[in-house]
Amino acid sequence: MIEAHVESPEAAAVRGEVRAWLAANWSTTRPRKEFLAAVVDAGYAAPRWPVGSYGRGLDTELARVVEVEFAHVGAPGTGQDNYNLWANTVLAHGNEELKARFVRPLLLGEVNMCLLYSEPGAGSDLAGLQTNAERDGDEWVVNGQKVWTSSAREADYALLIARTDWDQPKHRGITFFFFPMKQPGVEVRPLRQVTGDARFNEVFLTDARVPDANRLGELNAGWWVLQTALAYERAVMGVSLRSSAGPSRRAEGEGSLPTGEIPAPDLSLVALAQAMGRAGDPVVRQGIARLHCLRTVNDWNGLRARAELQQGSSSSVASLGKLAMSGILHFAGRLQGFVLGPEATLDGPSQPRAADHNYSQLNAYFTSIGGGTDQIQRNIIGERILGLPREPEVDKGLPFREARKA
Repeated sequence: MIEAHVESPEAAAVRGEVRAWLAANWSTTRPRKEFLAAVVDAGYAAPRWPVGSYGRGLDTELARVVEVEFAHVGAPGTGQDNYNLWANTVLAHGNEELKARFVRPLLLGEVNMCLLYSEPGAGSDLAGLQTNAERDGDEWVVNGQKVWTSSAREADYALLIARTDWDQPKHRGITFFFFPMKQPGVEVRPLRQVTGDARFNEVFLTDARVPDANRLGELNAGWWVLQTALAYERAVMGVSLRSSAGPSRRAEGEGSLPTGEIPAPDLSLVALAQAMGRAGDPVVRQGIARLHCLRTVNDWNGLRARAELQQGSSSSVASLGKLAMSGILHFAGRLQGFVLGPEATLDGPSQPRAADHNYSQLNAYFTSIGGGTDQIQRNIIGERILGLPREPEVDKGLPFREARKA
């Protein structure tokens, strides 16, 4: 006999509070910005954060109650302690002045952000970065090049890692900054992808400046700040990209879903199978069921990773989720092509379903590369989860100025 789940008194009390608050504050006609401000000030944007830091000090189980109640009425804004890597990183490593200036605007989405991590010679081996920052009074002067930067053209600020001591080993001597993008010396150039999009950019920094007050973490200890930021990024990519695990450009016409609707990926593939007359095909049905199971298990891993992050540590499970999502996107693209059959060999505006399939297949490589390549995630999983021996490090302990560079 299966026993019914009995809610704890604490969870029931939180549920009652949230429902009452939403009844008093949420309306589909209320301006979104105004409602988000109310969510942030009530501590519901990041319910796991401490009271006094835009949070309510709830544990994971009780915070989940908040998120479920918001989702039930379709209200936005909660759960940002899970996915807002900008606010989480500043809260964890910023000084009091920086937190006072930026945490609330970051929760409200008022600050456009980007990541200045990867470089032409330091992608998978990010610790090999050569962008240089030199101290000049209360500021740092930054010179170098970054690449594969999403949203750089719109960004107000960036999370930047730069080398501040060339005489330390490569994982040390790196410092993490909250870097202003709208200044002389910052040049952004778009990069065209195989999909035809230009989501990424290369960024050239020439005598650009950042105040020392915008430093996150200790001097020359930016690598460990980076691990926090990367863990949030990988956790987000491992779960939130689930909406891409199916047709990514919904075709207008027969079998398409309503414009503006963002369905679960497996449901969009069901719609495609119905439109192609293959909803009864056992192989198609098995493929969609497998996709759904993979996504569900990966969501569970995402919850594990988030729980570890809330304990103040980086999460290797986030790498497991990101690697899994990469495989899910590739599998979904192949399944979409299988459902289409010979039509999948076509392309162009006159063949929207085939064009959507081609886009899905090509765009899947974004997740295989962005946020750390699949190969890097396998290394992390092997070493930190499975306990396998580390890869040889020929430059371990060597001052970075003496290390071999790309």
